[in-house]
Amino acid sequence: MIGNLYREGKLYTQEAIKVLDHDFPSLADGVAIPHGIYDIKRNEGYINIGTSHDTSEFACDCLRQWWNNVGQQKYSQASSILLLCDGGGSNGARTYIFKSDLEKFAAEIGLEIRVAHYPPYLSKYNPIEHLLFPHLTRACQGVILTSIDLVKQLMQKASTKTGLRVTVNILDKIYQTGRKVTADFKLNMRVVFDDILPRLNYTVFPKDPLICELI
Repeated sequence: MIGNLYREGKLYTQEAIKVLDHDFPSLADGVAIPHGIYDIKRNEGYINIGTSHDTSEFACDCLRQWWNNVGQQKYSQASSILLLCDGGGSNGARTYIFKSDLEKFAAEIGLEIRVAHYPPYLSKYNPIEHLLFPHLTRACQGVILTSIDLVKQLMQKASTKTGLRVTVNILDKIYQTGRKVTADFKLNMRVVFDDILPRLNYTVFPKDPLICELI
């Protein structure tokens, strides 16, 4: 939460900083919702900070921002994208609205999107959880987050001895909560589930899978 609220950690200052000892949402000036994309090959993080709600649309917008600004230049010859996602949250394995939003994105870029979710309680094995987010947390630790721009500045400074680089963008957009897929989505969706662990592994096609196979 953004505001003059207490945060854990140590910060060296010339004088004591007075903050509110409670972090009730009603006392905050806003929220900063980080959604990260970590490029394993290049050791690069791309963070989008939302100011509204953590929804599936927000998650897909973050992916869209990464592809438009970074991905399509660095991977111009790519034929597909592999996403390693946690099992829950805005990009959870059980939510069909996430699959619906991914369909729209896949159709925009014309690429297959292969999705592999980590099972519940095993997200700690996701590379992003120990190669990116701990360093973002450390960069912000102890600092009173008085503005969204300050959060951006701090996260951009996150680095490691192995050469981690972080790009941060602010998505100041209002996202609607409680969205649901259309009544016929499951019948017509361009999502093919794997034979093994289909709930966690599937591929989203930019076109009808049968058409893609014929081509």
